[in-house]
Amino acid sequence: MKSSKLKGMKLSVRVRGEWFAIPCNKGQETIKWLGEQSLQRYNKSKAAHEHILHTKDPIAEIRKTRGGAILDGDDIIRDILDDNDFVSVVLKSDKSSPITGPVEIPYVPEQVPGRFKAPLDYLSLDGFSLTTDDLVLLGKGRYKIQLEKEVAERVVKGRKLLEDIVAENKVVYGITTGFGKFANTVIPNEKLIELQENLIRSHSAGVGPPLPPDRVRMLLALRINVLAKGFSGISLKVLNQYVDAFNANCLPWVPEKGTVGASGDLAPLSHLALGMMGEGKMWSAESGWGEARYVLEAHGLQPIKLGPKEGLALINGTQLIASLGAEALERANAICRQADIIAALTLEVLKGTTKAFDSDIHAARPHKGQIAVAQRFRAVLHSDQHPSEIANSHRFCNRVQDAYTLRCCPQVHGVVVDTISFVKTLLTTELNSGTDNPMVFADRSEIISGGNFHGEYPAKALDYLAIAVHELASISERRLDRLMNPAYSELPAFLTNDGGLNSGFMIAHCTAASLVSENKVLCHPSSVDSLTTSAGTEDHVSMGGFSARKALTVVENVEHVLAIELLAACQAIEFLRPLRTTAPLEEVYKLVRAVVKPWTKDRHMSPDIDAVTKILREEKVWEKISPYIDNYKQLSPVQESRPSSPTAYMLEEVARKLNPPRSKKRKLAS
Repeated sequence: MKSSKLKGMKLSVRVRGEWFAIPCNKGQETIKWLGEQSLQRYNKSKAAHEHILHTKDPIAEIRKTRGGAILDGDDIIRDILDDNDFVSVVLKSDKSSPITGPVEIPYVPEQVPGRFKAPLDYLSLDGFSLTTDDLVLLGKGRYKIQLEKEVAERVVKGRKLLEDIVAENKVVYGITTGFGKFANTVIPNEKLIELQENLIRSHSAGVGPPLPPDRVRMLLALRINVLAKGFSGISLKVLNQYVDAFNANCLPWVPEKGTVGASGDLAPLSHLALGMMGEGKMWSAESGWGEARYVLEAHGLQPIKLGPKEGLALINGTQLIASLGAEALERANAICRQADIIAALTLEVLKGTTKAFDSDIHAARPHKGQIAVAQRFRAVLHSDQHPSEIANSHRFCNRVQDAYTLRCCPQVHGVVVDTISFVKTLLTTELNSGTDNPMVFADRSEIISGGNFHGEYPAKALDYLAIAVHELASISERRLDRLMNPAYSELPAFLTNDGGLNSGFMIAHCTAASLVSENKVLCHPSSVDSLTTSAGTEDHVSMGGFSARKALTVVENVEHVLAIELLAACQAIEFLRPLRTTAPLEEVYKLVRAVVKPWTKDRHMSPDIDAVTKILREEKVWEKISPYIDNYKQLSPVQESRPSSPTAYMLEEVARKLNPPRSKKRKLAS
């Protein structure tokens, strides 16, 4: 028996969305008693609301919140529950009806795939060196946060300056005045804390579904990083409370919509702060969604208490735009480099030529991204290092040129590579920037109002990112069309046997086309719009919140389209067997076949698309291919394979010198 069960216990119990802390006498009471106590407290809490009738419904069942296990009313609490456990009481009228649907969720699901495992490793934040990939890993729950030693000194100095200014009764925006249009209204000292609390409550005006836990973790981690710079005037105690909440995985309810991206992401960051104040909703892996004060208390945490300027310090900034943008960027980078491999496989099964990827062509137009993409194509396609039976089978065909969707991949994919590089540089700066207003400069003993909260930088960058990464899906869908059409592919229509009886990839192609069309609308830049807010005080805004959200949607659509192309290219290989492609591309084929079997007749396709999308999101294709690319780069000097092809022309005398006749034919590896 655990020692905690010998002491008094406290349980958090949920009744119709409300959470109640129920103390128990060493856990000697029954589960039935726990349910009755919780129902009494529920009715008591509603007594002030005359329009809410006291429920007289009997209790239908009592469940553990995590996992939903039903508890027997006669069992003793200490025998089956631990101190600080979470329990859900389900009333008879709350049970699901087949006609009306669920009135009350019988128990709170975990809200994350699988069982969340608290990380053991820590990532140090100093306000200056956070990267986009580290932020995404923080969102995935791979690390807890610790602050570098110098952070405390900076934060304490900034807070002392602010408190000194308050003590001298100076008039400073947002500290001793109202906000926005009320900037000229001076607030008396005894109202300064109420001013900050009112700010958080009134600005918690977001709408829409909540951000999932991983994105709230990113938002919380990024706000901590910005506060660590010492320009906000936050107290060290509140900053440490934010860190503790992150490490305990206590995540406030943050609706995804409501920011105009100046003055920063006010609504979402206010919801983040509201939960930390113990108000609104909060999520943890143990409790699911519950009242913030109870979730904090169950994890041994206290709600934050705001001092002068601290409310403003917590909500002024571009952290929603930047955190969602970081995820969009990292996912775009992952799908971008895998798109080169998928396109190369499609080129192989469509019997295209490698000549268009000759290094001299791309050296003549030396964009970095274009050169990198062409090199990746050469690394995985037919060469002396990696011969392809498929490529040799059409070596002497009469095709003069491949379609643009095949031979222009370096030019189209390449600009996406360069765009990602540009956006990464900009976002990395944004992640480590002071975006408060006013800014606290302790070293010069001055607080200055400015405009670093304006989200135009990340907004423009993420609109640009969406436009660029969309092109990967746009050109992929056109390659997919060529795979579907026997006039182009010389393969069975829609890559299926018994066409007519079977439809094959017909509608999968339609799905890809629909996603590309959707992206065309989403690629309209959000940041070209601006609406005046705050009674004319905030007369230009970035609309960067939508730039970030739609960039993520565009990337997600691109992932699906390329998954469909990869599925189709692997299916096309089935019709070219027993010929084999290059060793790197055979590895990609094996990877896909490990999760999706070949299509011999029609079957439910969505699970196949989802399975391949998953391996792309997990970068499995890149993991398989990157060693081949690295090896290709290390060949010194690189002896580039330049087989003869009808798409290239050379003087016969030069051709004989470069390709002397061989006495015996080299046998291809089986």
